[in-house]
Amino acid sequence: MAGKFEPKTPVQLDPPKDDPISAETLAQANGVDGNKCYVAIKGKVYDVTGNKAYQPGGSYHVFAGKDASRALGKTSTKAEDVSPDWQDLDEKEKSTLNDWVTFFSKRYNIVGVVEGATNME
Repeated sequence: MAGKFEPKTPVQLDPPKDDPISAETLAQANGVDGNKCYVAIKGKVYDVTGNKAYQPGGSYHVFAGKDASRALGKTSTKAEDVSPDWQDLDEKEKSTLNDWVTFFSKRYNIVGVVEGATNME
């Protein structure tokens, strides 16, 4: 189904960056105290600062400052599922995770990659 992940309002994205982002820097980008808000998926770091859902008090804040690959694949907002480890997900969950990658890549700038990430593919 072409276009099912297209944003309702067109988004002008910057070219993706591949700058290394340390786990510490990612953890600090949690939207608290006006900080940037980043979410990583499969090692790529997306800037979700403009979306209130990822800010403190938002329904997806559990993902802020973390690699949320596993939780997204499982469609879970449980803190214990927020992990970069997704390789052992079943095929349906892996497909769901890839849908999330597509969704994020059409809406949010990629600002870098998690330094030392081993979960890229």
